[in-house]
Amino acid sequence: MQAEGAVIPQARLRWLEQGTISEIMTGELFANRTLVLFALPGAFTPTCSSLHLPQYEELMPSLREAGVDEVVCIAVNDAFVMAQWGAQQQVREVRLLADGNGEFTEAMGMLLDDSRLGMGRRSRRYSMLVRDGRIEKIFAEAEGDGDPFKVSDAATMLRYLAPDKAAPPHIALLSKPGCPFCAKARAMLDEHGLRYTDVPLPDATRARVLAAIAGASSTPQVYVDGQLIGGSEQLEAWLGARARTTA
Repeated sequence: MQAEGAVIPQARLRWLEQGTISEIMTGELFANRTLVLFALPGAFTPTCSSLHLPQYEELMPSLREAGVDEVVCIAVNDAFVMAQWGAQQQVREVRLLADGNGEFTEAMGMLLDDSRLGMGRRSRRYSMLVRDGRIEKIFAEAEGDGDPFKVSDAATMLRYLAPDKAAPPHIALLSKPGCPFCAKARAMLDEHGLRYTDVPLPDATRARVLAAIAGASSTPQVYVDGQLIGGSEQLEAWLGARARTTA
C-alpha cells in the first residue's frame, strides 16, 4: 500500500461525457488542488450504493468548507457502468472515475482478487486526502471476510479535516403537493443552507401515514435526526435556536 507522504501514482482514469469516453492522468487531476478520493469494490454493490457514495455526496458541502476542492470516487469498473451508477444514485457532488483496468488501484497497492466471488479484480475500500499530488492521509479498511466499512466513510474524513465541525443534520419533510406551509418549510431550509429529503404523501394514504408516523393530521411534518420537529412554525423556531447555538 502507498504510504502517507508519497506522491500519487501516475495512471489514466476515465469517465463518460455526452456519450464519449474522456481521460485524465492522475498527475493532472491532483495537481495544485486538495482532493478527497475514496475507492470501493464496485458500482451497484450494496454498501457502496447505500452508504459509501451517498455519505460523501451528502457531506461534500461540509468537506468543501473544510478546504476540499473536489471529492473523487474510483472503482475498478468501466466508465459506462460508473456513469449509469451515478445516474441511478442521482450524484451531483462527487466525481465518478473509472479505473477499468485496475492500473491506479494496483499502483496504490489496493488491488484485490475477488475471483472466488465471481467479481474478478476489485479495489479495497479506502479513502485518502491528497494535497497537490501528495498523499497526506489514508483511511484503509482492514482486510478480511465480508465488506468492512468503518474508517473510509465521509464522516471520518470530515473529522480529520475539521475535528470541531459537526456533520449536518439529516432532515426529512413529509409534505403534500400544493401545500403553502410545506413551501414555506422548504424555503426556510433552503435559506439556512440545509439539505433535506422531501417526502410527498399521496392523497390516498396521507392521513394514515401522518397519524402513524407523526401523530399529526397536517403537513408539513419535519424530522431531524429521527426527532419530530413539527410543522412550519415549529421548524422556524428550531432553525432560530440552531442559528443562535452555531453562531
